[in-house]
Amino acid sequence: MNRLQQAMAPKPSSRRKGAGPSTRRRMLLVIGILGVASLGLVARAFDLQVVRKQFYQDQGDARFLRVMPIAVSRGTIFDRNGEPLAVSTPMVSITCVPSEVLDNADRIPALAQALGTNADELKSYLEQRADRDFAYLRRQMSPEAAQAVLAVGIPGVNGQREYKRYYPSGEVTAHVLGFTNIDDHGQEGLELAFDNWLAGKPGAKRVIRDRMGRIVEDVEQVHAPQPGQNLTLSIDRRIQFLAYSELKKQLDELDADSGEMVVLDIHTGEILAMVSLPTYNPNAVTGSPAAARRNRTVTDVVEPGSTMKTFTMAAALSSGKYTPTSPMVDTGNGHWYFMGKDIRDVETGGNGVLTPTGVLTKSSNIGAAKIGLSLDTKFLYDTYRAFGFGESTGSGFPGESAGLLRPGRSWRPIEKATMAYGYGLNVTPLQLATAYATLANGGVRHTPTFIKGGADAGTQIISPNIARELVDMLETVTAPGGSATRAQIANYIVAGKTGTAHLASGGGYAKNSYNSLFAGIVPATDPRLVGVVVINNPKKNAYYGGVVSAPVFQSVMSGALRLLDVPPDNIGRWYVGGPLQAGGGLAGTAPPQNTQDDQSAVEAVEP
Repeated sequence: MNRLQQAMAPKPSSRRKGAGPSTRRRMLLVIGILGVASLGLVARAFDLQVVRKQFYQDQGDARFLRVMPIAVSRGTIFDRNGEPLAVSTPMVSITCVPSEVLDNADRIPALAQALGTNADELKSYLEQRADRDFAYLRRQMSPEAAQAVLAVGIPGVNGQREYKRYYPSGEVTAHVLGFTNIDDHGQEGLELAFDNWLAGKPGAKRVIRDRMGRIVEDVEQVHAPQPGQNLTLSIDRRIQFLAYSELKKQLDELDADSGEMVVLDIHTGEILAMVSLPTYNPNAVTGSPAAARRNRTVTDVVEPGSTMKTFTMAAALSSGKYTPTSPMVDTGNGHWYFMGKDIRDVETGGNGVLTPTGVLTKSSNIGAAKIGLSLDTKFLYDTYRAFGFGESTGSGFPGESAGLLRPGRSWRPIEKATMAYGYGLNVTPLQLATAYATLANGGVRHTPTFIKGGADAGTQIISPNIARELVDMLETVTAPGGSATRAQIANYIVAGKTGTAHLASGGGYAKNSYNSLFAGIVPATDPRLVGVVVINNPKKNAYYGGVVSAPVFQSVMSGALRLLDVPPDNIGRWYVGGPLQAGGGLAGTAPPQNTQDDQSAVEAVEP
């Protein structure tokens, strides 16, 4: 081929027909794709770490981060001498994540065996709660027993620290203290009244859990726990036990339905003992009847019977119309017909003419009714109210009753007469004890308190002189010739009053059912303690207040005086045959040869 042909011939192409993009273009394409992908990854990372960071953080925390409560111990309750009455003991509750346990269903039988329950029932329990993150398997196990369950190593099963309330005195202090529920919240008694003070505030902490549900790290404390505060009561455990044991023994002997006793320090209003029977075990509340858990000393009311005559006499002396020895009151032959009713005294042949002191000593219904009727109605009503009848004592005990005292303007003459000797109104044992403590304290009324050192300033209700005269008059009730000689305490002078009242029934009064009462002050010459005993519906042996309730007072108070180291009354008074009768003794009557108990309320007209 010549040069001309070669020059005219087409030159071969540098790339074959059908070949792809050049290397340069391919590199640019790859770089572009990688750049877009990188931008996508950056955008995605920005979305995850910035835009939706909190959402994914929360999702992760939901799986591994938990806020757990920090249990706190409930405050200890002490008696006035520092003896523990209610303490909290550490326990462990077994908890679980139901779904995690169900994922290991083959291990449920081992878990059930460790818990002491049925495997099928446990599985059914878990299946019903499969959508939950938390469930209890067993509450408040001892640490040793709980550790045995946790040692099985079931995924999703954990232990949670808790506290359980324990009452060392059991039934003896049950009604005063009450009890707590399984979550350690007060349900009755002082546990309920002071729940906020005792309970404290649980803390909280944030923890990390592994897939087995075990805590592997404490992250932070959300807020610190605040343990409950301790509480020191006015209750003296020794006197409380005396009251419980003596009252229980008497109820058993008499086959009585129930009984109550209150002991007060008259100078402060502090409650040294408060017992209500029947009782229950606060360490095992389940199964106990509701009636047994009721603190009858503050929730139940009784007609006070002849114990009310003391306050009728307080009004009489305060009115200026009467003194302890005059004027004389004619009680006749033991029957006085007034407004179609026969008001009766139990003394055979009647009591004749009595001084006001003699009306109390002989517990004359007729004498009390005549004295009451002679007084201005509003003045008599105001006197009763001043002693606290018809209103709550203010002790702060949950469910406390105010009793019943109808306004004086609604009293008919027959109601005024019967109220003067204790029918037609209702009082609680604590109200009655507070009223007698007011007399013993020179007419100064204190609000009863369960807290040591919780006394208020007190309010003067009647003059100190009249209060002293009334205490002197009440000495004759326990002296020879009085209606409550069984309340006498060796080397001490007791002032007090018995009462025996029919039980209300079906709009009237039960013929053979009674409340038997005794309210006493000791030592009478320098009062320190007041005790009130109420026994409801005794069915054996006797039912008069001086026979049924006065001996309980004698046994408990003699022990209390020794425990508190209270000095005896003026010993010289005992060398002349017993304590002197106040106000010159009885007028118009001679001391009987045989002591006769107060039956006046029993024989009284039913209003």
